[in-house]
Amino acid sequence: MLRIDFAKRIFPGLLISGLIAISAQFISEHYGAPAMLMALLFGIALNFLSDEPRCADGIALSAKTVLRFGVALLGTRISFEMAADLGWSVVSLVVVGVIATIGFGMAVSRLFGYRERFAFLSAGSVAICGASAAMAISAILPKDDRSEERLVFTVVGVTLLSTIAMILYPILADLMALDASFAGVFIGATIHDVAQVVGAGFSMSAETGEVATVVKLIRVAMLAPIILVASLIIRRYVSATGVSERPAIMPSFVLAFVVLVALNSFGVIPASLIALSTELSRWALLTAIAAVGLKTSLKDVIDVGPAAIGLLVIETAFIGGFTIAGLYWIGL
Repeated sequence: MLRIDFAKRIFPGLLISGLIAISAQFISEHYGAPAMLMALLFGIALNFLSDEPRCADGIALSAKTVLRFGVALLGTRISFEMAADLGWSVVSLVVVGVIATIGFGMAVSRLFGYRERFAFLSAGSVAICGASAAMAISAILPKDDRSEERLVFTVVGVTLLSTIAMILYPILADLMALDASFAGVFIGATIHDVAQVVGAGFSMSAETGEVATVVKLIRVAMLAPIILVASLIIRRYVSATGVSERPAIMPSFVLAFVVLVALNSFGVIPASLIALSTELSRWALLTAIAAVGLKTSLKDVIDVGPAAIGLLVIETAFIGGFTIAGLYWIGL
């Protein structure tokens, strides 16, 4: 009986979030718009539904539990073999680039009027994997009354910047006369979202697209250690301030992500299951971001202000410049 009652409570909100995800994917497939951005905007347009008691529980479950499920399944797309094929100099550049971008964002955020939460959220999303990273990072940050609007703004911002980069970076790579391997590393190490990396890379050549995709997935793999370290720091901070709610040392969805990476690296997961989990992850993340949009009003997003746009732009410029300089230094 309890399970039936629970299902009745969550079904309306979960159904609405899922229908928005399907609509966003339809628009993406037929008109080329970023699916994540469409899901978020559709959700915001239907924000009034979050005040409907019958929908609230399902929307909350979609924004939290479904999100973590989708992030965990990203682990099936990554293996240790990817790093070995690229070479450790490139892997080191990608890893250092992620860490340096987060450090840069944390350092300059005060100049834009923002403190640690938005600095880490924005820099982490730029450095790692765009909207997916933003949602995963938001899941471990201490919550306040502006958590949702910061997340929504970051997702919108990095998705738009990623789409612009998808168009401009191949042109820039051609102007700089980068070869296929160089261009692939540049695109994979700098564009925020996986879909835009794939689009930009394969628009140049098959080789560039393959290199860019592998580099991007190495950035995605950085999600687990970054969140682990952040969780430890946050636990220490909230202990010092006397706050009772602390994140887990290793959030369960991050642990699942790590386990799936390890299993995939040892060839335990069959190709058919990897393909299925990739699709499930994509739909789970689309549903989750739709739910986040449902919980957010457009006015709150606009109120974040132009300084936040400036911070995202300068973080994006930093990782681009750092990658180009690093590639010339290692002489790829």
